[in-house]
Amino acid sequence: MSLHSTAAQLATLAAEGGEHGGNHESLSPYITGGGAFVILLVLLWITTRFNRDR
Repeated sequence: MSLHSTAAQLATLAAEGGEHGGNHESLSPYITGGGAFVILLVLLWITTRFNRDR
């Protein structure tokens, strides 16, 4: 497979995927970001519990 044909196939795939915007309808950025924030806060809390000076 040559570089040119590979680049052409990737361009075709990118054009097909770009028609729909690439986002899933059920994924809200606010839900995703909020969930990630909560998970990071829980991990921070767990880390601070194990890291106490005794």
